[in-house]
Amino acid sequence: MSLIPLGILAASGSGSGTISIAGYVAGGRLSSNNPTSTVDKFSFPTDSRSTTTSLSVVNEQVDGMSNVNVAGYVLGGANSSNTPKDTVDKFAFPDDTRTTLATGLSGARYQVIGFSNNAVAGYSAGGDVGTSPKDTVDKFAFPDDTRTTLGTGLPAKTAQTTAGLANDGVAAYVAAGQSSSSDTNAIRKLLFSTDATSTLGASVSSVRRLPSGFTNSGVAGYVAGGLTGSAVSTVDKLTFSTESTSVLATGLSAARFLGAGFANGLVAGYNAGGNPFTTAVDKFAFPSETRTTLGTGLSAARDFEAGFQNS
Repeated sequence: MSLIPLGILAASGSGSGTISIAGYVAGGRLSSNNPTSTVDKFSFPTDSRSTTTSLSVVNEQVDGMSNVNVAGYVLGGANSSNTPKDTVDKFAFPDDTRTTLATGLSGARYQVIGFSNNAVAGYSAGGDVGTSPKDTVDKFAFPDDTRTTLGTGLPAKTAQTTAGLANDGVAAYVAAGQSSSSDTNAIRKLLFSTDATSTLGASVSSVRRLPSGFTNSGVAGYVAGGLTGSAVSTVDKLTFSTESTSVLATGLSAARFLGAGFANGLVAGYNAGGNPFTTAVDKFAFPSETRTTLGTGLSAARDFEAGFQNS
């Protein structure tokens, strides 16, 4: 709810030799207030939707990460009683075969932030256990998915935030969300070469929680929607080369929060679902950032879902 996966928001780059295949929206909370195990798949470039292999359990408040051309992952989550989970489901590309990692998160958490350094490692950062946000960062080394926990976590305890916005091979960013007991507009940075964390001088345009994210890797990350007392349609852009922020002239098609993000390489980023409950999937074409809304959205209206991609 995929910064930087959040969104992902969870976001991986489109390096040379990779093929854009599909984006995924997994799990979440239905409008009936029940969690779901459904995984919707949007095939590139037609954006046609199908329903693929389900999660191992019904699960909401999840996030995702991707190892392009290899697998996508759904991290943590909660059941309908808000009991946190340490589950990590893995979907092998291209046939979407699902397994559940023998070693999950280092502790049961929901509202974690997923992001990846493609072909190197995926990360699950922050999250909540029902009492307060966490600063923990778990690292899953590719390809064997061995998990370690970084000695230094996020610069602040963070949950209810976007999926990680990943500039593949360089750094990931966690933007906005809830830090300790208050909302924030801060952007946290994790440098892949050392796993060191810091806080940027730049920030998103407003203090808010529950946005989603998607990435145009090597170019920019996007923080979409969120909650500031009421839902917003704002989409902020973090330009990686300068680590500066701006606001897109065209935001989401409607104000909402708790959506999921995924991306088609250097082609387009997507914002799916969210609250108020919707099936809508907004598409932002790169590099123009023009927005359209897909004719076919999610298979059911939901929020608190995970996004990841094979792209």
